[in-house]
Amino acid sequence: MATPAFFCPLTHEGVLAVRGPDASKFLQGQVTCNLNYLNENTSSLGARCTPKGRMLSSFRVLTVEGGLLLAMARELVESQLTDLKKYAVFSKSVLSDESASWARFGLAGANAALAELGLALPEEPGSVVRNDMLVAIRIDSQRAELWAPAEQGEALAARLAARLPEATLDQWLLGQVRAGIGQVFGATRELFVPQMINLQAVGGVSFKKGCYTGQEIVARMQYLGKLKRRLKRLGLDAQAPMVGTQLFSPVHGSSVGEVVLAAPDGERAELLAVLQEDAAEDGRIHVGSLDGPALKLLELPYTLDADREIQR
Repeated sequence: MATPAFFCPLTHEGVLAVRGPDASKFLQGQVTCNLNYLNENTSSLGARCTPKGRMLSSFRVLTVEGGLLLAMARELVESQLTDLKKYAVFSKSVLSDESASWARFGLAGANAALAELGLALPEEPGSVVRNDMLVAIRIDSQRAELWAPAEQGEALAARLAARLPEATLDQWLLGQVRAGIGQVFGATRELFVPQMINLQAVGGVSFKKGCYTGQEIVARMQYLGKLKRRLKRLGLDAQAPMVGTQLFSPVHGSSVGEVVLAAPDGERAELLAVLQEDAAEDGRIHVGSLDGPALKLLELPYTLDADREIQR
């Protein structure tokens, strides 16, 4: 499905910064992705977990001069900052909330607009290009993020508006749903291990990097194949439910999953949810209760391949 061209401010996320000589070394032991793979031309999805492998946050991380920036759900930045500072006391790292320091935009169908800004962005997901203080990140074949220092935000928005219609954040989130990229928000903090939102399928988990908090549980889920709940994409002929809304099926007498992300599509909605496999196979899924609106299973744009996933 073609995505119409647009831009929108990414107001739902904040930016956590880790800077200093030990920034990468410190964070490497805290997150699921391999920061040794990063350079100025790449970014990565990732997550930070509890010792039991449950995600405290998920993010996109990229390098900047002197450190790393992590974009995550805005409501998680403060708690992650407080928690990480406890572990950074013996590290030459400085952690801070840089949400107010960056203007961030989501762009769709905007390769020409990016080129005019001197940002010829490759098609490879996760690719990064920079021009002066501007940073562009490839999200998928049709979408990109554009970052700039906050003081340039107003002028940059005006330049984008001259080339592209401004859309709502919901339109950006609909694209994220269709790309099958799950995300942790405040309502779903500590609910999922990374594989439940298919983070390993989109490059957000490394199985070769060595130890990090929760690594043993995450690896066991991958190698022993005991995961019984996975991310699914669904359609709904009703308004979009809130993140964390429970889903139900007659296969079980209790909840069979939770909404990970949802966005309206006209009078309909699409969503990502973590569902029990047997309920997904049955197909009778309802929002909120067994009497709630019915959901229809839709395809994800990628396939799960455990052998390929463990090569990272």
